[in-house]
Amino acid sequence: MAAAAAVAGTAATTAVPRPLASPPGDVVGKITVGYQGWFAAIGDGSPLNGWWHWSNNWGQPPSSSNKAIISWPDVREYTRVYRSAFNNLNNGQPANLYSNYDQQTVDTHFKWMQQYNCDTAALQRFNPTGGEGPIRDAVTAKVRAAAEKYSRKFYIMYDVTNWTNMQSEIKADWTNKMRAYTSSSAYARQNGKPVVGIWGFGFNDGGRPFTPSQCQDVINWFKGQGVYLMGGVPTWWRTETGDSRTGFASVYRSFNMLSPWMVGRIGSPADSDNFYNVANAPDQAECNARGIDYQPCVLPGDMSQRHRRHGDFMWRQFYNMVRVGAQGIYISMFDEFNEGNQIAKTAENAGMVPSGSGFWALDEDGTPCSSDYYLRLTGDGGRMLKRQIALTPNRPTPTV
Repeated sequence: MAAAAAVAGTAATTAVPRPLASPPGDVVGKITVGYQGWFAAIGDGSPLNGWWHWSNNWGQPPSSSNKAIISWPDVREYTRVYRSAFNNLNNGQPANLYSNYDQQTVDTHFKWMQQYNCDTAALQRFNPTGGEGPIRDAVTAKVRAAAEKYSRKFYIMYDVTNWTNMQSEIKADWTNKMRAYTSSSAYARQNGKPVVGIWGFGFNDGGRPFTPSQCQDVINWFKGQGVYLMGGVPTWWRTETGDSRTGFASVYRSFNMLSPWMVGRIGSPADSDNFYNVANAPDQAECNARGIDYQPCVLPGDMSQRHRRHGDFMWRQFYNMVRVGAQGIYISMFDEFNEGNQIAKTAENAGMVPSGSGFWALDEDGTPCSSDYYLRLTGDGGRMLKRQIALTPNRPTPTV
């Protein structure tokens, strides 16, 4: 006991002052939405010419037996859509889907971001050296145009999943292609530096086998390029348990901003309260002590698992992340119809989903919700983050 007290006393006398938190910018003090932008269709003119991410077999239209999605979009505002092989909607209309290769689709999404006060989009960029590279490059250009048109910010967020030669290729991709986008007036900046995200270092699964030294090299290189680096890290980054490998402590703490992943970790308001105590509060304290900006995830909930509770699940997360003192909030995700965690406009009721598909609509628990409800809820969460409305555990957003 005496020895422990002596050590504690020594640490207290030698502790460095807490660095000032980053001032508001394009990610600090803001709502950032993860933007997949990875849907396409045969006939859209894209270099892929496939049903990208809508179906498991991209060469065939999505159907009840060939689907990669678990939730159905509301496509009423898209001027160009593509006929799937699902049955007609229960209201008799054709089961159409959209393509991100169409500029109007991306424009519509960024118009929604503007309307509902989503400040910044983190464009997901997976391994761009394979067959998906050309369409990802094309979508990036469309995102820039839409962000400029609707006065939103965007930045490139690399996802290193299954990227075998990531260590060298990510540097070449930034140097030869993506860095040019920082000249856009819409490219997100924080602390005067262009923002870059890297998601996936340290996760303990086979899709991200990179060593700590490989990851540290990439981080050091990007910071040497003069960027502000956001890291999408394991939920248990701080303790290196659970979903985190060991040996990554210094890697995680090298990022300017940390955003621990939460999808699949929580599914109820009570889960959010538990994570507030066991993860978020100590995470925030650690980040504060080290001068790292903390950007926790907030998710609307998995539609297929019926997590949403007509918005009460998502609002509890907003409340907890604002009261913990987070520097920003990352919405997981804007358009993730594959995992059912999207805030983009979604089928309101059973009449708006394909017959026999098994998809739930937003009114699945008996509470009617407008298709834009989770966009409106996100806007209100952003106002609470920015102190434009008072901190409240009571959801202020009407469902319709």
